Amino acid sequence: MVLLDTHIWVWWVHGDANLDPAWQDWLDSHAEEGFGISAISCWEIAKLVEYGRLALPCSVPEWFNLALAYPGIRLLGLTPAIAYESTALPPGFHRDPADQIIVATARVHGLPLLTADAKIVDYPHVETLKRG
Repeated sequence: MVLLDTHIWVWWVHGDANLDPAWQDWLDSHAEEGFGISAISCWEIAKLVEYGRLALPCSVPEWFNLALAYPGIRLLGLTPAIAYESTALPPGFHRDPADQIIVATARVHGLPLLTADAKIVDYPHVETLKRG
């Protein structure tokens, strides 16, 4: 299983041009292996809609129902271990709490993370998926 960062999940579901075509093909062909979605990604999406920074084609609850039913998607809850890990990440990570929880989720579950966020890709204490 691979953990999807929030923006990757949204781009995939929406067929967004921001998602590199190679990643789109990779996602489509690896759905049977499964994709984790951190519960914090749902909160992050709801906040983006609340702030007018993300427009969805339907209500947030409807979008969650549709997007969580995508092939291979598995919602990963916020556990006490993840909550703690997010506060104890090795030095060098930024202070965005949602990103901290997503990185902690990847670390606790031992999953690689698919992200286009350079701050996460450059952080050496989480495995990120690399092309090629």
